[in-house]
Amino acid sequence: MGKVAAKMKVMPDSPELDLDDLQDKLEASLPEGAEIRTVDREEVAFGLVAMLPMVVVPDGSGGTEAVEEAFSQVEGIESVKVEEVGRL
Repeated sequence: MGKVAAKMKVMPDSPELDLDDLQDKLEASLPEGAEIRTVDREEVAFGLVAMLPMVVVPDGSGGTEAVEEAFSQVEGIESVKVEEVGRL
């Protein structure tokens, strides 16, 4: 079975959140078999910074849904959106 890489956009609910702590929480929430390869950050507005993790998951049924669900359950996350998906 192959792997799929997905670039995601994770929006915090406040500009005051510690992004390093939030990144640790995202990594801890990952379902089995998924991993974060890189995390970029993008300034949005008014001090709010979006996190752009590149997540690698096994190529199977459900795709990135389990990761999206796990990320959305992390305290301090406003929204999770898949920006790009590709096979490795």
